[in-house]
Amino acid sequence: MRILTAFAVLAAAAIVNAKVYFKETFDDDTWEKQWVQSTSKTDLGNFVVSAGKFYGDKVKSRGLQTGQDARFYAISAPFAEEFDNKDKDLVLQFTTKHEQDIDCGGGYIKVLPSSLDPKAFNGDSPYYIMFGSDICGSSKKTHVIITYKGTNHLIKKTILPPHDQLSHLYTLVLKPDQTYEVLIDNKKEESGSLLEDWDLLPAKTIVDPDAKKPEDWEDETTIADPDDKKPEDWEDLPEYISDPDSAKPEDWDDEEDGEWEAPKIKNPDYKGAWAPKQIPNPKYKGPWVAPQIPNPEYVEDNNIYHFKDMGFVGFDLWQVRSGTIFDSIIVTDSVDEAKAFADETIESYREAEKTAKDKMDEEERKRLEEQAKANAANEKREEEVEEEEEEEKEAEKEKVVVEEEKAEETAAATPVETVEETAAATPVETVEETAEASPVAEEPAAATPVATEEVSDENVHDEL
Repeated sequence: MRILTAFAVLAAAAIVNAKVYFKETFDDDTWEKQWVQSTSKTDLGNFVVSAGKFYGDKVKSRGLQTGQDARFYAISAPFAEEFDNKDKDLVLQFTTKHEQDIDCGGGYIKVLPSSLDPKAFNGDSPYYIMFGSDICGSSKKTHVIITYKGTNHLIKKTILPPHDQLSHLYTLVLKPDQTYEVLIDNKKEESGSLLEDWDLLPAKTIVDPDAKKPEDWEDETTIADPDDKKPEDWEDLPEYISDPDSAKPEDWDDEEDGEWEAPKIKNPDYKGAWAPKQIPNPKYKGPWVAPQIPNPEYVEDNNIYHFKDMGFVGFDLWQVRSGTIFDSIIVTDSVDEAKAFADETIESYREAEKTAKDKMDEEERKRLEEQAKANAANEKREEEVEEEEEEEKEAEKEKVVVEEEKAEETAAATPVETVEETAAATPVETVEETAEASPVAEEPAAATPVATEEVSDENVHDEL
C-alpha cells in the first residue's frame, strides 16, 4: 500500500511539474480565435466544427471536421508559448475519427516552427514532425516523419492504423535518450531508437573503396581432384549418331533433294565428357568481403530528438471524401499529462460513441431492409400491372379473331342463288317509282326549257 501511495505521489508530482504548450478540445466557439485558415490557395477546403453523425457526447465529441470532397486543406493554430524540448519529453497526441469511412486521404497532424506564417501555410511549409494515419485504397500506414537538417525522414517500420469510423487516439513520444514510442488507443504499437528506425545519419562505416581481393584468395568451395585419372577404356564418343536402321527413301533424288543424311539418334554408348571428380578445396577461405572503414561523413549527433522553436500545430491534408474529425489535441512534455487529458476526453465517451455507432448502423440496416421490401413490392406490382396489360391485349386479340371468324362463317353460309332470286323478285315499277321519286327530276336544268316555251307563246299572242 505504501508503494502504491509513493507511485501515486510521484505521478501527481510529474503532472504538477508538466507543462502544456497546446491543448484544444473544440468544446466551444473560442477555437475560431486561434485557428487560422490558410489562404495559400483559392480552392482550399473549409473546416467546420462538428460532433459528426454519431457521437458519445454532444459537446466533448466536437472536433475540427473536413467539409468538402476532393480538396486540399490547410489550417494551423499557435502554441501558448514556444516549446524547446531540450532534455525533455515531447508528447504529441490527438484523435482522428474517419466517420465517412475514408477511401483516400490524410489523417495526420504537423508540428511546425514558430516562424510559420499561418496564412501562407501549405504542403511546402517546413515542419518538424508529421504524425498520423494516411489511407488510400489498399495502402494504409501511420506516418511518423521527422525532419533533420532540412530533410524529412520517414520511419522505416510499418505501423498500420485502425480503419473504421470510430475515434482513435494517436500518441507520439520522443525522449531525450533518442528513443520513441507510438501508441494507438493507449496501446504501444511501435518503439525503438531514432538512430535505428530512421535513416537520419550516414552509416558509421563504409566499404573501403581501395580494398582489392588478394590474388591468392581461394573462394571456391571445391576443386578438381588432382589424383583422379581418366579411365583407359573411356571413349569420348559423340552424344548423337546416325540411325543405323534408317534407309534412303527410294524416291529420293540427290539432284533435287540434296545429299541424303540419315537421321540422328541418341548414342547408347555415350557417357558424356569425362571430368575429374570434385573434392573439398583445402585452401578455401570463404567469400571475400571488402573491409569496412570509418565513414568520414559520419558525425555523431545526440540531439536528433531536439527541436528548439516549436510554435504551431497544423493540418495540411488532401481528402477525396471529406468528413474526418480531429479532436483532443495536446502538445506537452509529460506522458502522464497526455494520458490524463485522454481520460478527460476520448476515454470518457469512447464506449458511448460505439453504442451510438451501433445504433446508427442498426437504424440504417432497418431502413435499407424496409427500402428493399418496398422496392420488391413495387417491382412485384409493376410486374402484375404488366401481366394484366398483356392479358388484356391477348383478350382483345382473341376477340378480334373470333369476330373475324364469325364474319367468315356467315359469308360462307349465304348461297349465291339467294342474292339472284332477291334481285329477280324486285318489280320493275318499283325501280321506276324510285327513279321518279329521286330529287334528280327537280334539277334547275330541266325547268329552264319550260319557261322559254311560255315566253314564246305570249310573243305569238301579242302578234295576233
